[in-house]
Amino acid sequence: MSVARKWALKILATAGIEENGSQPWDIQVHNPKLYWRILTQGSLGLGESYMDGWWDCEALDEFFARVLSSGLDHQVTGLNKIMVIGLSRFLNMQNRARSKQVARQHYDVGNDLYSKMLDQTMMYSCGYWRRAETLDEAQEAKLELIACKLELQPNTRILDIGCGWGGACRFFAERYGVEVTGVTLSGEQARLAREHCEGHAVQILQQDYRDLPSSETFDAIYSIGMFEHVGYKNYRTFMRKAHELLPSGGRFLLHTIGRNDTEISTDPWINRYIFPHGMVPSIRQIGQSIESLFVMEDWHAFGRDYDRTLMAWRTNFESAWESLRERYDERFFRMWRYYLSCCAGSFRARQNQLWQILLVKDGLKVNPPVCR
Repeated sequence: MSVARKWALKILATAGIEENGSQPWDIQVHNPKLYWRILTQGSLGLGESYMDGWWDCEALDEFFARVLSSGLDHQVTGLNKIMVIGLSRFLNMQNRARSKQVARQHYDVGNDLYSKMLDQTMMYSCGYWRRAETLDEAQEAKLELIACKLELQPNTRILDIGCGWGGACRFFAERYGVEVTGVTLSGEQARLAREHCEGHAVQILQQDYRDLPSSETFDAIYSIGMFEHVGYKNYRTFMRKAHELLPSGGRFLLHTIGRNDTEISTDPWINRYIFPHGMVPSIRQIGQSIESLFVMEDWHAFGRDYDRTLMAWRTNFESAWESLRERYDERFFRMWRYYLSCCAGSFRARQNQLWQILLVKDGLKVNPPVCR
């Protein structure tokens, strides 16, 4: 038995995972070089070897939940993560040019993929499953939750930072009679969002949020699942922009993934294949970014709901694969399944969180409703 294999089997056993075992979360190894690849490359080697067909796992989501709950990820760092941390420390990995890269690589991958994977409104963020039974119900419940916290009123002007395919813009314009301006960097998202929102009081802009003119103000702002692309060097810039676009007493709803500890980088495999230059904020980083700008009125956590959302997306993706495989190859299928599964496992293990944070400029004469 090689040293790498002996090492790997020993640490996997602490999470109740066996090589070629009978449990659905056990790994089925097809290439004996797998363990050396993981030992030397860390999470990047684990993900790429799965994409290459070196190993399989029936319950990939539960495999990751067990690995992360046991802290095994900290034992397998790899040189690539060290490089990512170094670059993140000295460079602004989310400057204007790099921000456009994630739009091209992830969000422009194909509207056909997202239309089959997501709900009817094409919301690419955590649903709210408190009373919901289906993905469509969970996403509508999430939007109703946001509307309640912002206390949307007819004819008010709302800004959506990172509007995606326009699902929230259209929903709020239709149901609450508000005027919505949505901003996205993705050309594919902007094109489809304009189609979805045609005939409604919605304007879709394809531009960087930093380029929004300070002379224009909105009654309320929300940002759903976009803050993960901002980067720690730009958190303060992001909050200052939101602050200058709101009147006194204006509300800002931030819906974001969060992490338990403070870091300045992301997982190397996620960084290379899914969200280039992305990172997940901590409570400390968000708190520092809003100091002297906003009053924090409410901090709502429902991270377990993202596990269920991701599993619903994976079910939809796998069910639709036959209609997608003419455009995407088998390696893409394995990459996407790995991505959805490892993210679901991270929320199940409580390593990642989902936060809705209600911020108010000045905070004077504001008594926000309790929305749950």
